[in-house]
Amino acid sequence: MTESRLELWGVASLLVVCLLVSAPVLLSQLAGENLTVGPVWLWWMCYLGYLALLLLLLTESAVARRRPGALLTLLTLCGAGAVLLAPRAGFIAILLVFVTAVSAHMASQRMTVALLIVNSALVALTAAFQGGEATDILLSALIYAMLQACSVWAVWSQRRETAAKERLAVAITELKATTALLAESSRSAERLRIARELHDLVGHQLTALVLELEVASHRSGPDANEHVVRSKALARDLLGDVRHAVGELRARPPQLHQALTEIVADLPHPRVHLSIDEDVEPDEACAAALIRCTQEVVTNAIRHAEAENLWITIGQAATGNITLSAHDDGRGAPLLRMGNGLTGLRERIEHLGGAVSFDGRSGFRIDATVPGS
Repeated sequence: MTESRLELWGVASLLVVCLLVSAPVLLSQLAGENLTVGPVWLWWMCYLGYLALLLLLLTESAVARRRPGALLTLLTLCGAGAVLLAPRAGFIAILLVFVTAVSAHMASQRMTVALLIVNSALVALTAAFQGGEATDILLSALIYAMLQACSVWAVWSQRRETAAKERLAVAITELKATTALLAESSRSAERLRIARELHDLVGHQLTALVLELEVASHRSGPDANEHVVRSKALARDLLGDVRHAVGELRARPPQLHQALTEIVADLPHPRVHLSIDEDVEPDEACAAALIRCTQEVVTNAIRHAEAENLWITIGQAATGNITLSAHDDGRGAPLLRMGNGLTGLRERIEHLGGAVSFDGRSGFRIDATVPGS
C-alpha cells in the first residue's frame, strides 16, 4: 500500500471517529432528551465547524496553506465549545486530542505543549461540571493528557523520520550528480589523453611512413613501384582514419541521458518523470550545467515543494538551443524567494549565455535555455 493511500485511510478513520463521538448527542436529541448545556443548535454549530476545519487542515487545502494559524485557532475554539457544551456526551473530549495532534503537525512545540495543558484543563472542567469527585476529575484529565502526549509523540516522530528521509534523499541526489560529473570528467580526460597519444605517436609515425614511401616511389624500379604506390595509398588512408578517430574522441558528447537517469533513479519521493530528446548533444560545460540544474530542481522538490510528481524535460529547440523545463505538482510559492540554490542555478545558466525563469504560482516551474554546442 502506497504512502498516499495510507494517509487517505488515516484521514478517513479519524473522521469516522469524530462522527461516532457525536452519536450520543444525536440519539438523545432523537429521543427527546438534551445532553447539551444550552441550545442544541449551538453545539451542532461548534461540532460541524470543527469537522469542516479539521477536514481543511488534514487535506492541506489551499486555504489551510495560506492561513494555518487562523484555522488552527478556530479548530481549537470549536473543539472546546463542543466539549464544554456537551460535558455528558461520552467520549466527546477525544476531539481535543485530535486538535493537539494537528497542532503538533503544524504549530511550534511550545504552542503544542501549551495546547495540551489547556485541553487537559478543559477535560477536568467538564468532569467537574458532571459533579465528579476530585479523583475522577484528576484521572480524566490525566488520561486525556496521556492520549494527547502519545499523539504528539507520534506526530513528532513521523516528522523527524520524514525530515531524515528528505535529508538522505537530498544527499543521495547531490552525491549522484557529483559522481556523474566526476565520471564524465574522467572519461573526457581519458579520451583527450588517448587522442593526444594517437596524434603524437601513431599520426607522426604514419606521416613519416608516407614521406618515406614517397621517396621510395621515386627511387624504386618499375617492378617495385606498383607495390610502393599501393603502400603509400594504404598509409594515407590509415593516417586519415587516425585523424578521424582523434577528432571523434575530442568531439564525443557527454553521456547526459545516462547521468541524469542515474540522478533521478530510486528516489522515494517525489516520482520523477524524465524525458530527454535524442537530438540533444551538449558540450561538456553545457552538460555539467544541465546536471547541476537537474540536481537543484530535484532537491527543491524534496525539500520545499511537498510534491508527489516532478516532470523534467530536456529538448533541442529549432534555433539549436537546448531547453530544460521542469515542474511539479507541489504547493508552490506565490512569493518566490531566491535562495542560494536557485541563485546558483541562474548564475550557472547565465554564465553559458542562457536564460532562466521561475514560476511558483501553481506548483514550482523552471524554464531554462542554453546555447547549443
